[in-house]
Amino acid sequence: MYKEYTMNQLVLPLDLEVRLPENDIAFAVHDLVEQIPDEAFETFWRTTGCQAYHPRMMMKIVLCAYTQSVFSGRKIEGLLKDSLRMMWLAQGHEPSYRTINRFRVHPAVAPILKSAFVTFRCHLVEAGEIDQEAIFIDGTKLEANANRYTFVWRKAIEKYSAALVEKSNRLYEELMAEQVIPEIERESPEALSVEELEEVAARLGEKVDAIDEEIGSTTDVEERKRLRARRKEPRRLRKQASDFAARKRRYEEHMAAFGTRNSYSKTDRDATFMRMKDDHMKNGQLKPGYNVQIATSGQYTLAYDVFPNPTDMRTLAPFLDEVETFLELPAYIVADAGYGSQPNYTDILERRGRIPLIPYTMYRKEQKKKWRENPFNISNWAYDRESDTFTCPDGRRLPFSHESRKTDRDGFVRESRMYLSEDCGGCPFRDLCTKAEEGSHRQVGVNVAWEEQKHMTRTLLSDEKTGALYARRKTDVEPVFGYLKANLGFTRFSVSGKQRVRRELGFALMAVNLRKFIATVVARSTKKGSGHRKSMTGPLFLIEIL
Repeated sequence: MYKEYTMNQLVLPLDLEVRLPENDIAFAVHDLVEQIPDEAFETFWRTTGCQAYHPRMMMKIVLCAYTQSVFSGRKIEGLLKDSLRMMWLAQGHEPSYRTINRFRVHPAVAPILKSAFVTFRCHLVEAGEIDQEAIFIDGTKLEANANRYTFVWRKAIEKYSAALVEKSNRLYEELMAEQVIPEIERESPEALSVEELEEVAARLGEKVDAIDEEIGSTTDVEERKRLRARRKEPRRLRKQASDFAARKRRYEEHMAAFGTRNSYSKTDRDATFMRMKDDHMKNGQLKPGYNVQIATSGQYTLAYDVFPNPTDMRTLAPFLDEVETFLELPAYIVADAGYGSQPNYTDILERRGRIPLIPYTMYRKEQKKKWRENPFNISNWAYDRESDTFTCPDGRRLPFSHESRKTDRDGFVRESRMYLSEDCGGCPFRDLCTKAEEGSHRQVGVNVAWEEQKHMTRTLLSDEKTGALYARRKTDVEPVFGYLKANLGFTRFSVSGKQRVRRELGFALMAVNLRKFIATVVARSTKKGSGHRKSMTGPLFLIEIL
């Protein structure tokens, strides 16, 4: 006996909502997007042309597709035809993949995504899912949507540019010495600019044109041969000068694209070549990518940004500026030792009035017995506060010498007190203590502000409360990257350009948030052994948890 099955009977269409499973993620996507204020969508409003798809509907289908690990515009278009949850969210509309791709990279999507993250965080706080004591910051590298072999290196461009300057100067001096062209007015005696090289080529072109006129005005065969032979050298020099001008312009464009970076990709100029953990050739090869920074609490992403520089040290201050556009900074900023530096401590303490729970680079090493017992570490030397003098392992004095101020490439000024040994001559520990040349004496510097900040960090990390708060970092922020890469399968961007990448990252991270939230709600709302689940229909965060 079979259940009733026939293909010849008309079946009336039902609301697709009733066909969706209870606690389906489509309900969470719908509720979240519906709570975004109308003002966030006003940028899409227009009064001319064909009627556009509603941006709320577009947000829902793109976000829902990302929760299902679908990142291709064509595949999202396919889901609209065969996925119940996508058909319900779209309510029968079927935008093309071109429309979907244009929407998700549109600049007006950025404030909508930000509003979604703010709304999501507010509801998490109301539901008690997260606290507001601290945020946890970390970064990872994701591959860009760029060719892996279209790299441009700063050192190579600088090398070729220097060689070009030498060749162009030599060419100009030869032309001047042989009086081939008249002297031109130069901006700098060191190097010819693009405009000056183009002027040299133009002067040589005038000389070639003059010879062409002579050739055209004579009918004598031998004379024409002689003129053609005389024309060869100016034509060659004109071509060379034009080539130098084109190369000079190209090198200047490369240097402008570098900015502060050492490399970039030709197919995505915002991407930088970085070492990735998932090396596809297992040989330490560099790949174009972005440094993704996130701030989390309770394993939920609260803020995010992307940077082209591969190291985390210089991303913290600009990232915190971005975080402040999402939320008010909590009392504690927690991150790993990759962010521990004097500029970052100073920024958090003095500019933002918050407490950094960030180990400095040498923190772990300083805890080891070998470091504490090393007699040649200045931190282990005897110091006399009254005379302001250090004493080295051989008993020699290093009195205060002078103040030192050094400015790094980011403009941060480090002030140090310098101490100079009175005499290192005949010291049996000289080779172990210093690398200074013979005749020079050991000099050490003490950055007082930095030492105070390191002492503060050691105190905070050894305290029971703040130490336990820092210990939460590994279980709070790092799993998010695992969810993003392993569970969601988001390991490579599908768009190019920093701003477009940033918008796609927002969709991916919100998809991770929603998947985690749904999993948490289902786990809490399911009675042990009963298998009963409450419906997700209704306001997203107002579900009564059993």
